[in-house]
Amino acid sequence: MSNQVFTILCLASYDKGGEFLRECKRQGCRVLLLTAPRTNNAAWPRESIDEVFVLRDVEGRWDDNELINSVSYVARKEKLDAIVALDDYDLEAAGLLRDHLQIRGFGETVTRNFRDKLAMRRRAWDEKVLAPDYVHLVNESQVQAFTMRVPLPYIVKPRGEASAIGVKKVTSHEELWKIYEELGDRRSTYLVEQFLPGDIFHVDSLMYDGKVVFAAVSKYGKPPFEVMHGGGIFTTRIVEHGSSDEKDSLKANETVLKAMGLRHGASHTEFIKSHADGKLYFMETAARVGGANIVEMVEAATGVNLWAEWAKIEIAYGSKPYKAPKARKDYAGIIISLSKQEWPDMSAYNDPEIVWRMNKAQHAGVIVRSLDYNRITELLDDYQSRFYHDFHMSLPAPDKATS
Repeated sequence: MSNQVFTILCLASYDKGGEFLRECKRQGCRVLLLTAPRTNNAAWPRESIDEVFVLRDVEGRWDDNELINSVSYVARKEKLDAIVALDDYDLEAAGLLRDHLQIRGFGETVTRNFRDKLAMRRRAWDEKVLAPDYVHLVNESQVQAFTMRVPLPYIVKPRGEASAIGVKKVTSHEELWKIYEELGDRRSTYLVEQFLPGDIFHVDSLMYDGKVVFAAVSKYGKPPFEVMHGGGIFTTRIVEHGSSDEKDSLKANETVLKAMGLRHGASHTEFIKSHADGKLYFMETAARVGGANIVEMVEAATGVNLWAEWAKIEIAYGSKPYKAPKARKDYAGIIISLSKQEWPDMSAYNDPEIVWRMNKAQHAGVIVRSLDYNRITELLDDYQSRFYHDFHMSLPAPDKATS
């Protein structure tokens, strides 16, 4: 890399990634932020951003032509060295811009492997990655064949949403065909897959030069689908070090990321350990850090901040050596609930293991850390029952993302 200042354009149509921006500035970069009108006034670390650009959006999406024209105009004066999407919903925009401006990083084709749930499934099956059976919800005869070979229940998923947004569980063929008819011209934007009851694990990792250089394995208390659609309380925690769950998840994660084509960056990948056969099935992956404050939980257990390390990787990007920091092997867990109080009083939660408290309206949440795996279990179990009594409320699950 020359002596010219490295310029990085970060796309963020949602309020996240502050530590990524700070680390880029600490590394001496010129930091540009492209955001949307609704998040322009968010609590961005303005001291770490050289310039902010605001581009109008429609229902959380930028128009492709406006995006290309706007960023190309910026590129007349700025030599853009990297373009990074800080959220799932900005990945396609980043891929589009990289292809158009011929800037390093994966373009639209590889982006599909991390955003399009149908592309993930096909790529997984092509690469012999163990994953649930599925069918694109477009061809009637293929859907019919799926219903003949795969037992109920099923999961209907929008191809382009994140997390469990828009996902529906189907318990009868009649229900599936009703959805099929109701979707009309939108059928091609959905898939159907086999529902596998089991425990959900997630691996949050860093990749450099095609190798996993850091990974932390965690297990959700309840699957995100159940939490979002059943109004439950979100929990996840680091699994026991050296356990078969950790070893199997780490191995599966490497296989998936290699199959999907990620060489540099951060990833959040989910697997389900089937109750029926005990095998680990690939669910989905994303080329970004995990949401729901998982970054803070991983940092509590390991000392590694995924946002900051991801920034270093994007700057180095194969042009110079990168080494992930040595990670601690503590245990940590997080619990988050919607709160019936606007600013819940959590003063009664005062165990010394608490290392982080949520500061967000209508939410209650803490992260706990301990050297003892069983202590984390004890605290999360206790807090979950207390959260239901002290704070918990639920809202209908959204059909699409909101800011």
